[in-house]
Amino acid sequence: MTVSDEEIEIIEKYALQNAVKYGKPPQMGAVMGKVMGECPHLRKNAKQVSSQIKLVIDEITNGDPEGWRSRLEELAPELIDELSVKKEPTKGLKDLDVSETEKVVMRFAPNPNGPPTLGSTRGIVVNSEYVKRYGGKFIIRFDDTDPQTKRPMLEAYDWYIQDCEWLDAKPDRVVLASDNIETYYKYAEQLIEMDKAYVCFCEGSEFKQYKDSKEPCPHRDISPESNLDNWEKMIDGEYDEKEAVLRIKTDIQHPDPALRDFGAFRIVKTPHPRPEISDRYVVWPLLDFEGAIEDHELGMTHIIRGKDLMDSEKRQKYIYDYLGWEYPKTTHWGRIKIHELGSFSTSQIRKDIEDGVYEDWADPKLPTLRAFRRRGIQPEAIRKFMIDMGVGETDISVSLDSLYAENRKVIDPIANRYFYVWDPVEMSIEDGPDDIIVNPALHPFEKRGTRDIQVGSSIYICSDDLNLIKIGDKVRLKDLYNVEIMSIEPLVGRYIGDSVDDIKKQKMRIIHWCSLNGVDVTVRSPDKEFKGICEPGILNELGKVVQFERFAFCRVDTIEPEIIAYYTHK
Repeated sequence: MTVSDEEIEIIEKYALQNAVKYGKPPQMGAVMGKVMGECPHLRKNAKQVSSQIKLVIDEITNGDPEGWRSRLEELAPELIDELSVKKEPTKGLKDLDVSETEKVVMRFAPNPNGPPTLGSTRGIVVNSEYVKRYGGKFIIRFDDTDPQTKRPMLEAYDWYIQDCEWLDAKPDRVVLASDNIETYYKYAEQLIEMDKAYVCFCEGSEFKQYKDSKEPCPHRDISPESNLDNWEKMIDGEYDEKEAVLRIKTDIQHPDPALRDFGAFRIVKTPHPRPEISDRYVVWPLLDFEGAIEDHELGMTHIIRGKDLMDSEKRQKYIYDYLGWEYPKTTHWGRIKIHELGSFSTSQIRKDIEDGVYEDWADPKLPTLRAFRRRGIQPEAIRKFMIDMGVGETDISVSLDSLYAENRKVIDPIANRYFYVWDPVEMSIEDGPDDIIVNPALHPFEKRGTRDIQVGSSIYICSDDLNLIKIGDKVRLKDLYNVEIMSIEPLVGRYIGDSVDDIKKQKMRIIHWCSLNGVDVTVRSPDKEFKGICEPGILNELGKVVQFERFAFCRVDTIEPEIIAYYTHK
C-alpha cells in the first residue's frame, strides 16, 4: 500500500496540531487516532500508516514551535482556530413544564422589516424544536402593526416562511397581526368599559412628568362613557398623530416607572405597505398590547423571550388579569453575541443596500440567514448550533467557528474537490510529459470517481505559492509530478520525476496548480474578493458546495454570465 499525497497532508496537519497544542513533538497515539477518525478506510493498513506517521513525526521533531505553527497555518489554518477558540459547553434544550394532557403551542413573532438574521434564527429553531419534541403546534406571527417606525417589507413575509421551511421549521400556521386590528379594537373597548383603559391627551413630555412623580394625568379619571366617545374619535381619524393615546391603567405608584399606565394604542396615519390594509386604519396597537391579545387568541401555552423583555411580560399581565386570562408559561433567555458579527440595524442595512454599499440582502458581509444560505451553510448545522446553546438567562458569547465546525461535518463528505488558483501566475515546464491527462479523485475518501485534467507544457500556480519558492527549490505539483524551479521571471520549472516518496526525502513543498484550459472563477467572501482559475468541472456544480483544495469550501452561485462562488469557510 502507498500512502497518497492527500493522506500524507492529513497526517502532517494532525501531527502539527498536536505539536502546536502541547509545544512539544507530537505523540504517535494522538495523531493515529485523529488520522483514523478522518480516514477510516486506512484502518485495515494500520501498520503502513503507522510507519508513515513515524516519518512525519521524526521530521517535525527536528523543527521548533515557531516553525510548527507557521507550517500549520499554511497547511490547515482551521486547526489553529480550533486551538484558540474556547469550547462552549453543549447544553441542549431542557424539558418544558408540560402537563400530561397539555397540547404545546409556541410561536416565533418577527417584525417583517427585513429578512431573518442568524441571531433571530435562534427563535425559529428553538421554538420549532420544542414543538417537535412535544407534538405541538408552531406558529409564525408577524408583528407588523408599526407601519411607520419599523415599516414592514412586503418581500420579508415570504422570506421568513421560505427560511423557516429551509430550516425544517415549517409553521403549522401563519398569522399577520395587521389582519386582526378589529380584534384588538374589540378588547380595547372592553377594557375601556371596565374602566381599565383611558384616552390620554397629554404630550409625551407632559405625561412623563406625571408618571415620574407617580401622579395620575388629568384624563385618567374620565368616565368610561367619555373615554369610549374619545376612542371612537381616534378611530375615525378626528385627532392628529401624537394628539391622543389609549393607555392601560396600572398602579400609577408602581416602583417601576415602566409599568405605570403604559400605552396600548397610538395614532399613525402612514398607510400600511400591505395594499389590502393600506390606509384602512389610523389607530394601531403597540407591541405589548398586540402581543398579549394574540398570545391569548392563538392559545399559546409556552413563550420563550429575551430577559430584556421582562417588563413587557409584567405589562401584559395587567391585561390578562383584567380579562381573567391565564398567562402562558414563560422562559427567558439571555442575549447571544456572535464574535464575528458586529452590530447591524435592519433599517441601516436597508438604506445601505439602496445606496449600493451591499449587493443585496444575501451579501456575504451581512448576518442575514439568506447570506449564510448563499454561502453554503447547511440548515442541519444551523439547527445544531442553535440547539446546543440551550435556553438560559445567561448571556452567551460564541464564535462562528462553532457553526463552521458543525457545517464542516455536513459538507465534507459530500463536497467534490477541485483545484483553484487565485491570483494565478503561469509556469512553463521544461522536459516534462506534454498533453497528458491526470485523474485526481473527486473526493479523497468517498468513491465517486475522478476528474480528468488535461495538462500541457504550462500550468498556473498561485502567486502566494510563488512568494514562498526560489530558484533551485524542488516542489511537488499536487497529484501531478515534481519540478525544480529554474527561473522566477519568467517562472520556469523543470520536470524531475513523478515519485511521491521524493516529497519527504527532499522536503518538497506541495503546491496546487491549474491547467491553462481552466475557467475563470470569482470567489466572494465576507472580507474580500478573489479572482482565479479553476478546473472546468466546476461548471457541473451549480448550487452545490465544493472544496477548492487548500483554499476553502465554497458554494457555486452562478455559472452564467460568469462563474461566481461564495466563500463558505475553511
